[in-house]
Amino acid sequence: MFDYKLLAALAAVVEQAGFERAAQMLGLSQSAVSQRIKLLEARVGQPVLVRGTPPAPTEIGRRLLNHVQQVRLLERDLQGAVPALDEGAPVERLRIALNADSLATWWAPLMGDFCSEHGLLLDLVVEDQDVGLKRMRAGEVAGCVCAAERPVAGARSVLLGAMRYRALASPAYMARHFAAGVTAQTLARAPCIVFGPDDYLQHRYLAAMGVSGGFAYHLCPSSEGFVRLASAGFGWGLVPEQQVQRELASGLLVEILPGRPQDVPLYWHHWRSGGELLASLTRHLERGVGEWLVKT
Repeated sequence: MFDYKLLAALAAVVEQAGFERAAQMLGLSQSAVSQRIKLLEARVGQPVLVRGTPPAPTEIGRRLLNHVQQVRLLERDLQGAVPALDEGAPVERLRIALNADSLATWWAPLMGDFCSEHGLLLDLVVEDQDVGLKRMRAGEVAGCVCAAERPVAGARSVLLGAMRYRALASPAYMARHFAAGVTAQTLARAPCIVFGPDDYLQHRYLAAMGVSGGFAYHLCPSSEGFVRLASAGFGWGLVPEQQVQRELASGLLVEILPGRPQDVPLYWHHWRSGGELLASLTRHLERGVGEWLVKT
């Protein structure tokens, strides 16, 4: 039989990215959390964590974390079916990974009523859409919005639609760098803006334009900051169309190549044995996201 206090310690260390914060969350000493991890490792006969900064789950650790995620969701279903079990139960927190551009655009207006109706608190982990699935694979989250289609073992994926990006820059930047027109040569010399080291949107756009090799870029790991930098003339960048309607209407930003959007498909991943809460959330996303994303 599993000792769920030990599994809760493992989940806390991974989710809180360290023993000290895990101890604070669990109301224990750091030594007590460490002892629970050691006892869990003794029982399974192998390490469940790689002691790094932050600690990372081993393969068996990931399997245990996946189990914990699903048990938490099934417990919520049971509490709903047996009201006596709900007395004194902690408020449910659902840990979800999603890309920053979804968080900056469609996620909040779509999810607000759902969270209120279900008494749900979200613990959001922001990752680039190209790598967000690693959080599911590590057992850290119960669901994920990302660009990867293939789900991890024990999960399923649903195509939500595509987020449409436009390559934008300020008029002053256009005059400075593209006075002679936007070509592979001028693009190769003009600095752009990249969200982070896992963001390859600009790379793919340049490759499609015939630009190969390295190029100059600013790194800006903030969706709102990305737009501000582009508006201030730092560089050009691919921005979600729905995020910059006012900037486009006012002329603060313009397309560097009109009529050449880039659509990025977004998939919702969730555990198959995630209980009614995840099933309801999946139905809610499928029904409502069409207002925000492009059909593919």
